[in-house]
Amino acid sequence: MLHYHEMTEEEKYLASDWKYTGKYAIYNNIPYEEQKRKGKGFANPQKRIFAFWDDKFIGFINLLEEENQVFLGIGVNPEICGKGYGTQMLRQIDGVVKELFGDKKLYLEVRTWNHRAIACYQKAGFQIVGDAFRQNVHLGEDEYYRMEKGNKYTINLIYNKK
Repeated sequence: MLHYHEMTEEEKYLASDWKYTGKYAIYNNIPYEEQKRKGKGFANPQKRIFAFWDDKFIGFINLLEEENQVFLGIGVNPEICGKGYGTQMLRQIDGVVKELFGDKKLYLEVRTWNHRAIACYQKAGFQIVGDAFRQNVHLGEDEYYRMEKGNKYTINLIYNKK
């Protein structure tokens, strides 16, 4: 089981430096110093961000509470994408979502071409809801699916508060 805690400043710098290749390069972050100046990304004070570790820094999940739902974002270290860590992270965060936000619906948005991510999300219990839609976000304009997951069960957690 992975260990996780609220993301530290050092981890925000590390994750901001991750470089994805090919079509996944769209997910590369701007430097953390720039995020801090703009109050965006890892520096958005409205987000709760959790770092996941095995023997090394695996990835992060950020949670943004909205009126009736919670938006989830996820990033996996590009050196280990495709090895099942994303699914593990998504399964483990359920208890924290329940603790922080009660029974609010958990959702994410994923590019329609990102079949690797869609498969990961489906393994973790997310389902595509509705039709694809176009959206322009800080990472560019593209076609997305909305995926949702109910949050009505308990997961055994190892949550290390720092």
